[in-house]
Amino acid sequence: MADLSVSFCGIKAPNPFWLASAPPTDKAYNVERAFRAGWGGVVWKTLGEDGPPIVNVSGPRYDAWHGPDRRVLGFTNIELITDRPLETNLQEIAQVKRNWPDRALFVSLMVPCVEEAWQAILPRVEATGCDGVELNFGCPHGMSERGMGAAVGQVPEYIEMVTRWCKAHTRMPVLVKLTPNVTDIRHAARASLKGGADAVSLINTVSSVMGVDLDTMTPRPPVDGLGTHGGYCGPSVKPIALNMVGNIARDPATQKLPISGIGGITTWRDAAEYMVLGCGTVQVCTAAMVYGFKIIDELKSGLDSWMAQKGYRSLADFVGRAVPRFTEWQHLNLDYVAKARIDQDLCIKCGRCHIACEDTSHQAITREKDGKRHFEVIDAECVGCNLCTVVCPVENCITLVALTEGRDPRTGSELGGHRTWMEHPNNPARA
Repeated sequence: MADLSVSFCGIKAPNPFWLASAPPTDKAYNVERAFRAGWGGVVWKTLGEDGPPIVNVSGPRYDAWHGPDRRVLGFTNIELITDRPLETNLQEIAQVKRNWPDRALFVSLMVPCVEEAWQAILPRVEATGCDGVELNFGCPHGMSERGMGAAVGQVPEYIEMVTRWCKAHTRMPVLVKLTPNVTDIRHAARASLKGGADAVSLINTVSSVMGVDLDTMTPRPPVDGLGTHGGYCGPSVKPIALNMVGNIARDPATQKLPISGIGGITTWRDAAEYMVLGCGTVQVCTAAMVYGFKIIDELKSGLDSWMAQKGYRSLADFVGRAVPRFTEWQHLNLDYVAKARIDQDLCIKCGRCHIACEDTSHQAITREKDGKRHFEVIDAECVGCNLCTVVCPVENCITLVALTEGRDPRTGSELGGHRTWMEHPNNPARA
């Protein structure tokens, strides 16, 4: 078996699969069940300062975007940070850590943006024996309106300032949880590093409205006739998260900054994709809420099998291996040519490829041959856009084949020059 153990910010855990700060980590009962099931770590649901109690709405707090088979594709919540007393949480954190010394236990924190508030809470959290803290600079609803969460995470100067405060007032590792509700995630990551962060975690939820009830004219989820924006997560945010993770991992300013990946991780393959783009650990929330804690068995066994198949003995063998291949568009090879190919034995003659190409792309697929329904690619018109592959309902019926020799049927030019846009004669920068 492959070694799934991990050391992240100096904290060891039996595997890289952690539960993200969210309802599944709101109390000792849940976290104990998670550890018994086999999760390598958790980030305790966000704690706030002593003071007026947090009051969450009572029904509904969650909503979902379902696929045709009722599978959850996206998930939203309008829940705030923990509404349980701070002291109760601290006592439970201490007990759980005593019971499970081999598991990673970080605590998410969010308090007002003044140094005294952070200085007050950090020693109390550190006294629990937990392994570290995660600064919640990402929550896009409820708390951000109070000057916390994403209100901090959207201002790099605030990120750096608060992170620096925390590093001054605790010896624990400090993770900074980043909001995706920004134009360029690299600025937030750089600010975290300047403030002394030991690592970053991302992404937090995307600000969103799940939908609108057209009978009541109320945004979903509705609360007594009104709706508000919430935090969107689940499988459909994974592409957004991977892009942001990869941008941090390949940025020369932050490429050595440890990353904990979050966003739509449901399978071992999802986790592996995050890890090859630079993540040392991954955090799961929506999948656990939908399928329960036992999905950890499939996550661990799947990753183990893949590692064995590839000959990877430890996580270090593949973490970050895809980063060198993640580049800017201007560096792509403009001489690379691929054409679609249709497997006639698999083709069910539905015609979706032809309609999509004929109506919206390059008119590169025929629909008839010898008076019969037949779909075939016209090489001279095909630009390898991949639309036909995407819309085909039969897996592997249509594939793209790279043409590495000869001439481009569209232009007659020789192939294989490896010319990029930076080298292209039409690039204005070369004028």
